[in-house]
Amino acid sequence: MPLDSDAAAVLSAMEAQGLPPMETLTPQEVRDRTAAAAALSAGPDAPVASVVERELGGVPCLVVTPEGTGPFHVLVWLHGGGWVIGSADQSLHSAKDLAAGAGVVVVVPEYRLAPEHPFPAAFDDAVAVTRAAIDHAPALGGPGAKVAVGGDSAGGNLAAAVALVVPGLSYQILAYPVTDATMSHPSYTRVETGYILTAAAMEWFVDLYLRDGDPTDPRISPHFASDDDLAAACPAHVVIAGYDPLADEGAAYAQRLRDAGVPVTVARYDGQMHGFVTMGTMIPTGAAAMDEAIEHLRTALGAAADDRPVSSGTERA
Repeated sequence: MPLDSDAAAVLSAMEAQGLPPMETLTPQEVRDRTAAAAALSAGPDAPVASVVERELGGVPCLVVTPEGTGPFHVLVWLHGGGWVIGSADQSLHSAKDLAAGAGVVVVVPEYRLAPEHPFPAAFDDAVAVTRAAIDHAPALGGPGAKVAVGGDSAGGNLAAAVALVVPGLSYQILAYPVTDATMSHPSYTRVETGYILTAAAMEWFVDLYLRDGDPTDPRISPHFASDDDLAAACPAHVVIAGYDPLADEGAAYAQRLRDAGVPVTVARYDGQMHGFVTMGTMIPTGAAAMDEAIEHLRTALGAAADDRPVSSGTERA
């Protein structure tokens, strides 16, 4: 399937800027560039009741509360960026979409970034926040609040890893997650140049995050978790983009979960590239994919008191 025309337009605009590949820059240079791009691409925010700063598990977080009276379920949403770039603030647009669409309180951790804080810092922060969210779920969302976890890219990696070690979670959303840091799946050879995420960029990210870590450690690569740990994980929704070096490992991890008896839905967008789900203002299929994930989340958690409809994005492009 050819690359989606909206995704191609985004890539053409990036190419016209003549930006050097991120793996040729310093982490701070890439952070600055990413922050500028996020500011330019942000569209209208979904309406929410509040966004407040607070600590959970000793980690700074943004807590997004939807409009309505509640009670609400809770979603811990971990931002992407290869464990090196990105921030809670840059993920706020997506967090508001999730809060407003699903009617959930969304907690966005400001987890520590590599290379200043290599593995296991981001993993430890994600675990600490998620455990705290479970402990404080009634205070965050209301009586009977369930807790889910999710994220995109490296955030999807952290969400998957958290779901293997933190009991009591109800659901996980994994958008084009990193699940195998050995970078050995065939899709790495299909997406080498010309995309937002390439094989060379992934190698740069993994090297900065792992340092001396073992790429087969399940805290880094959930694909290598034991059958028993996989079987104990909560149900999952996995989003896969065809033009993504992570495509094959995402599909392989979904299959490992299924083989372990975990209910899994997979939304495969063969004409899309890495990052599209959080680029809905520029790539309409990304908004549809977000809506689809929201519908699965709402179904999995069950309707809270403030029940609102959400459109379903099932079209593949």
